[in-house]
Formats: sequence, structure tokens, C-alpha cells
Amino acid sequence: MNQVVCFGEVLWDLFPDGKKLGGAPLNVALRMNSWGIKSQIISCVGNDILGEELLASVKSKGIDPKYIQINKSFDTGTVGVCLNEEGSATYKIAHPVGWDKMELISTYEKLVSSSKVFIFGSLIARDQVSKNCLLSLLNKSNYSVFDINLRAPFYSISDIELLMKRADFIKFNNEELHEICIALGCNEKSIENKIEFISSKTGTHTICVTLGKEGAILYRKAIYYRQNGYHAKVVDTVGAGDSFLGTLITNLLRENGIKESLNKACATGALVTQTKGANPIISEEMLVDFMERSDHSN
Repeated sequence: MNQVVCFGEVLWDLFPDGKKLGGAPLNVALRMNSWGIKSQIISCVGNDILGEELLASVKSKGIDPKYIQINKSFDTGTVGVCLNEEGSATYKIAHPVGWDKMELISTYEKLVSSSKVFIFGSLIARDQVSKNCLLSLLNKSNYSVFDINLRAPFYSISDIELLMKRADFIKFNNEELHEICIALGCNEKSIENKIEFISSKTGTHTICVTLGKEGAILYRKAIYYRQNGYHAKVVDTVGAGDSFLGTLITNLLRENGIKESLNKACATGALVTQTKGANPIISEEMLVDFMERSDHSN
């Protein structure tokens, strides 16, 4: 059985000084692959130079791009990245592009049904074509992880609620959790009450919320696990949450324990913020050294 398949956007993040490979599902797949978890990506690029470069870049990083379609009518995805003085990013996402138009094929169904984990995000549901493909593949999934990335104006609360109900595991950041709870009629103040509201509303019993420099909290079968954050000299925040998720799922698959898994995930996310772009090289040795040297307390 394959380990993990990620579904969604592949694109170029356009920084003022050049482009870097990106797209949340691809970032997750690349991070997991770097940790030794065999990962695949289902997506689509345009029949253009940027698409050719993207496919070559994905292959050079150790993932076979054979599940990435080529669309002759729509361009390869790009995202303009703007960073503030603290390194926090805002995005200008091109639309429509190749990954909005993924068609369902039997090869995808076979891949998902033969994989342990199926990871997808919310942005891919902005177009009905790719949304339909996603909903069909969720019927084949053995274990579904929903990575919520609210990118206005490309989402609806009704779609978010639908997809949460199809997931076994949901990952938010704190701002996303708050926004979705308010939209669904929950005015609870504490993060625990918000999580329990989402769990009750969706029937999903594993929920993770990232808290930026404050770390993360994971709720699993009515038990809470908390992990403090790591101090980082932030260059940019692009892809930090994706590497957090990829590292968390990697360690959970290896049955390393929830506290250890959360600890490594928080450290990896912090490390990513110290380098420009979503996919810096991070070795196990670098991670351990960072964890040992960092200003951090459990």
C-alpha cells in the first residue's frame, strides 16, 4: 500500500526576487517525502513553460510527477507573495488555472484507494471541476486529512462544512478556527470549546490547531495534547503550516506518539520560517540540533 497521496494546487510562488515551488498540498508531499514517507501529488499544470519547469522541479525533489495532468486550455498556477516587515505573507492567487480543472480518472481512484492517507486542502474546491474530482476521490479514501487554508475570496463556509464532514482529521490555524466557528453560529471563547463544537458539528474526532509562535494543540478522541512553540528568526511564513502538517502526519504514521509528533512538527514549522520559500531542505540532524539549541520549554 502507498503511504500518502496529496490532492490540490501545484504552483509557483512569485516573490519579488524570483519564483519558488509551492502549493500547500505539494509542500506537504515534499516534506513527507523528505522524511522518507513515500508521497504522491495529484494536480494539474498548464501546457506552458512554467508547467514544464514545475514538473521538472517536482521530479528533481524526488516525487514522480506522473499524477499531474497537463491542461491545454489553462495556464500553470502562480501566486504573488507579499511579505510584511514580520515576514507574514499575503497572497494574490491567479484564477482560473490548470489545477482548477482536474478531471477524475480511474488512475486517481486506484491511487487513493491504495494509499493509507489522503490529504487535501480547501483552496482546491474553489472551482466546480476540481471540487467534483475531490468529492469522488474522498469516496475512495482510507483516511482523509483536511488542511484548511482560507484564501479570500476563494471559499464558502458551506463548502468548508461539507469537506469537514468528510474528513477524519482537520487542521486549522487559530484564525481559521475562529472564523469558521463564528460563521457556523458558535460564539465560544476558549479554543477547547471551539474545537469541541467543530468535532460535534462534523463528527470528526481528530482536530489540530496551530497557534503560530505559541505552538499547537491537538484534540484526539476527547483528549487534548499541547505543544509550545519554538523561537524563530522569521524570514517568511510561507509553507510553515504545510511542513508542520507533513511532519505531524509522518510521525503519527510511524506511531511515534502524539507529544513527540507535535514537538517535531512545531520545530519543523519554525525552521521553515527562518528560510525564504516553502520547501527548504531540513535534515533529521538539523531538526534535532534546532530542537536542542532553541529557546523552548515544554
